[in-house]
Amino acid sequence: MSPAKQHTDNLAKLIHSVGYHPPREVFQDFCEMAAVAVSNAVDVLHRETREAQYMRLIQRYKPKDQHLFRAMLDELQQALEKDPSDILGRLFMEVGGSNSRSGQFFTPESISQVLTDLTLADTGHVQSLIEERGFITLSEPSCGAGAMVIAFALRLRELGINYQQHLHATLVDIDCRAVHMAYLQLSLLHIPAVVVHGDTLTLKQHSSWYTLAHAMGLFGIKLRRGFSLDSARGRELIGNQSGQEDADSLHERRMTMAIG
Repeated sequence: MSPAKQHTDNLAKLIHSVGYHPPREVFQDFCEMAAVAVSNAVDVLHRETREAQYMRLIQRYKPKDQHLFRAMLDELQQALEKDPSDILGRLFMEVGGSNSRSGQFFTPESISQVLTDLTLADTGHVQSLIEERGFITLSEPSCGAGAMVIAFALRLRELGINYQQHLHATLVDIDCRAVHMAYLQLSLLHIPAVVVHGDTLTLKQHSSWYTLAHAMGLFGIKLRRGFSLDSARGRELIGNQSGQEDADSLHERRMTMAIG
């Protein structure tokens, strides 16, 4: 048995150990509570509202079982360290969480890898975009648990590109359960991303979830500007400013030096 599968099996056992709720509900509650716990370290604006939702969920469980959710998160984190892949998507299907009647199926990882290889076939173009702008962007309009973005990030890593610095993903899904799963996995894999609970067709948005890598990488500033300061366009901007930097540029330079 692989180390990753051992942790995945442990996670499944913990979910099934709560006998008074169906496994799919325990799984969904775990994903939402873990997503809230991660988000609250980043998103001050929505912290109070999300913390209240966390408390409503945890109170559905007996005091003797509440510690299990911490153990579930530990198992997930260790599984992702051993095998960075769509672990939650697979588990979601196993516990009966998907809705086949509404056409909800999660993309198999083999398909994700093929699509990623096709997208990144021209590695020279990708490298030139990173040199020019400092990062590339990826959009996933029906993200599921984030399998496509995870595969894309791992392929960048295989190409010698640090996805934590040079990739930003925007994901959307109409199902809040998918949003929580994708957000949790991308957060634990330190992928800069915004996961939106919304409808791609109507453009209606209910909530946005920012990963820690998004915040630490100052991608709010970089996306507004369209490039990072350590890119060709950034160096040109600094050269043209003749010592006069805008507030965003100054903040990015200071934070980059502090982190570095």
